[in-house]
Amino acid sequence: MPFADNQGTRIYWDEQGTGAPVLLIMGLGYPSAMWHRTRPALSASYRTIALDNRGAGQSEVPPGPYSIALMASDAAAVLDAAGAPKAHVFGVSLGGMIAQEFALQYSGRVQSLILGCTAAGGPSAKRAEPAALAMLKASSQMSREQAAAAAIPFIYDSATPRHLIDEDIARRRAWPPNPAGYLAQLQAILAWESFSRLPQITAPTLVIHGQEDRLVPPGNGELIAARIPGAQLVLLERASHQFSTDQPEAARRAIFEFLAVQPAGANPGAKRL
Repeated sequence: MPFADNQGTRIYWDEQGTGAPVLLIMGLGYPSAMWHRTRPALSASYRTIALDNRGAGQSEVPPGPYSIALMASDAAAVLDAAGAPKAHVFGVSLGGMIAQEFALQYSGRVQSLILGCTAAGGPSAKRAEPAALAMLKASSQMSREQAAAAAIPFIYDSATPRHLIDEDIARRRAWPPNPAGYLAQLQAILAWESFSRLPQITAPTLVIHGQEDRLVPPGNGELIAARIPGAQLVLLERASHQFSTDQPEAARRAIFEFLAVQPAGANPGAKRL
């Protein structure tokens, strides 16, 4: 079982597939197992390297609060452990924030950048609707099953089949959030912003966001794409925060088309979906 060590904390990671490296960074409290909608297709053409952020999954849970910069350094330690000097970096939600910070702090290691359902923090960020914020506050007093059910209207499109949602919940159930780790990650989000620094990102960038996202509104994706020079924006119809479950084919198509045109490190034989 591979672990990277960063500042005394063991960070779990694994790899699947061969080809140009793609680093996968998951969201708040989620284990890397939640890449199950996207990773199998990517691993058919690329070397996917996925980590559990500190405080989640199989990684250790050191005392918090954490910082986004610290978690970006965890990602760098994982690439070191994997022997990958550079990678395409793909982060969703909190993972998208970590990916932004990684691109700012380790620009020479980023082949390209994919930012999914994420925000830039700070006062310019588009806030979740009041009902979503109330749900997040109330969920701390719920059982895990109750909290998962309460979140469904805010992170999935209303047309998404229930059996797909249940599959996601089952994946999360195997690695439930650690309360202390979840809080430490949340504190990192609240203390961070990239808005003022986004124009410094030089990597080719794809911003992908669900149009129906009630947790991280799509205006955040629009803002990020407008601030990063040359960034491409894809807004997915009938998709919410969990866009890879709501619209898996459309999401994979956008990701593969973006990766396929990157001049170096791309896999010319990558399958098109």
